[in-house]
Amino acid sequence: MKKLLLVITICITSVIATYAQEIAIQAPEGFDLARNDIAKGKIDSLQYSSKAVGVKRKALAYTPPGFSKRKKYPVLYLLHGIGGDEKEWLRGADPQVILDNLYAEGKIEPMIVIMPNGRAMKDDRAVGNVFDPEKVEAFATFEKDLLNDLIPFVEKKYPVLTDREHRAIAGLSMGGGQSLNFGLGNLDQFAWVGGFSSAPNTKAPEVLLPDPEEAKEKLKLLWISCGVDDGLLSFSQRTHEYLFRHDIPHIYYLEPGGHDFKVWKNGLYMFSQFLFKPVDTSSFTKYSLLGTPASSNVRNASYPQVLPDHRVIFRIKAPEAKKVQIDLGKKYDMEKDTAGYWTVTTDSISRGFHYYSLLVDGVAVADPGSETYYGMGRMASGIEIPYKDGDFYALKDVPHGDIRIKKYYSEVLNSWREMYVYTPPGYDTTDINYPVLYLLHGGGEDQRGWSTQGRADLILDNLIAEQQAKPMLIVMMDGNIGFRGGPRAFNENALKAFENELKEAVIPFVESHYRVKTDAAHRALAGLSMGGLQTLHAGVQNTDMFAYLGVFSSGWWAENTELSGPEYAYMETNTDKINKNLQVFWISQGGEEDIAYKNNQIMMKRFDEMEIDYQYSEYAGGHTWPVWRHDLFKFAQLIF
Repeated sequence: MKKLLLVITICITSVIATYAQEIAIQAPEGFDLARNDIAKGKIDSLQYSSKAVGVKRKALAYTPPGFSKRKKYPVLYLLHGIGGDEKEWLRGADPQVILDNLYAEGKIEPMIVIMPNGRAMKDDRAVGNVFDPEKVEAFATFEKDLLNDLIPFVEKKYPVLTDREHRAIAGLSMGGGQSLNFGLGNLDQFAWVGGFSSAPNTKAPEVLLPDPEEAKEKLKLLWISCGVDDGLLSFSQRTHEYLFRHDIPHIYYLEPGGHDFKVWKNGLYMFSQFLFKPVDTSSFTKYSLLGTPASSNVRNASYPQVLPDHRVIFRIKAPEAKKVQIDLGKKYDMEKDTAGYWTVTTDSISRGFHYYSLLVDGVAVADPGSETYYGMGRMASGIEIPYKDGDFYALKDVPHGDIRIKKYYSEVLNSWREMYVYTPPGYDTTDINYPVLYLLHGGGEDQRGWSTQGRADLILDNLIAEQQAKPMLIVMMDGNIGFRGGPRAFNENALKAFENELKEAVIPFVESHYRVKTDAAHRALAGLSMGGLQTLHAGVQNTDMFAYLGVFSSGWWAENTELSGPEYAYMETNTDKINKNLQVFWISQGGEEDIAYKNNQIMMKRFDEMEIDYQYSEYAGGHTWPVWRHDLFKFAQLIF
């Protein structure tokens, strides 16, 4: 009995060790070189009858070392590219060598690998024009051949496990597209799906996975990999982005290289180690060598790159610099290589837009690889981190409005000024008068902020298309009216100067140049941070002009009673008027990490004491643009 228990313990320990092993994120040197000191698998040629094509067709089969007809095996169907056939993997990658080496190291489960010809037509040779429409269509026809002819043949010829949990499909290029199309389109047949450098034949992700919940339930592993220099990367990226938005677990693996076997061999090495074992989906974001160039990069810039777990790789060439850092709220020291490139990988960065700077020998400069934005009182770099719930500010196939840049001369400030004006879809083709939202930026920013950093136009385009918001104009004025010195210079005089500019210059200009409604019921005022203070002053003291107020990440400074005292005094005297005139008084902020949080809480307590009516909302994210984008998204649905 003790001997039996010992054997069971050894077996269980072995199984746990196999399943719990760490998988390296890249094939090591020599992984594809044949070794003489290990057991070898076997490659056989097959021929099967295809009813789908009407002829006998060829395939190759790899059986693992120690193959036994008394044991049942899982099966991987491994597909080739548009210019290949059933022998392409054998010629270009020696997959049997890669698999033999992995078996010898105890890194993969014993499996049978079938390499078919994915060009399902009577003359399936890779000759002539492989892009001929008939030949391309044959790759789609292969789905019937695979499901109805090849799989039944394999399951009759070999001792294989026939349930979906023991069947995988993967391929390179055209075969990668087939694998995603056939695997995800037949989740009752395949639980393991891999696309290596998937080609344009890959169906749109909405077609591949119309039911994300089914995919979450049935998929054991969805693997998508590609070289970052591959011209077909966009097809893998769009699939990944859809999976990310719908929270479907998958591995998105990017690596150096183009459309070649160096990439595909590494794909096979990595993918095969996950197959037919328990998987930890929480670890999926760790498996990538490189990230996706940020959408905020300048054209053709490879860095910064965003990794699947939202760490960011920064890389800059500065051969003469002594010290280089990235300042992303937290400072990261970069390391220099022999070619003069400085590199660092950050911690995971929260979703949405963030300002950042390069610190080169202590001097803050913009990253030449990134777009620049006016923020922090200067032109600064910015990075966009993907957000699965950021669909509300995504560019979609919906009617789009315009951003119009207008110059005007302010008699109030005796200077030329500029505003950005969003006009909704259809503005130029109708004679409708629209309501107006006057939308204010924060300190260190200007009239460009809500358009470029905030994506106000896309947010409204999407809301209007979904009939979640009324068509409206958004006027984004410059809230900087000449006062210098930061918060200390922000006083009652500054607020009154802003109020005068808004009432005497901006609103009259808008109402004389655009088709807008001119009563309070069709005017709203909102702003973030400094713009929130301006809204609290100009909006609250002019409720006969604005029926809707939005205060984002702002609040009267608790310790500055000289500034806040007159504001509270006005509200106490005019509480009934304020409550009667305002249809919506909406206050929001970014949770406790928002620098305005304490002031806001103190202010709202005062409002409660005065019995001022307001609505309150929190959206975690601090004092940042991701919060303010969401604020606009919510506020726009409440007004007019």
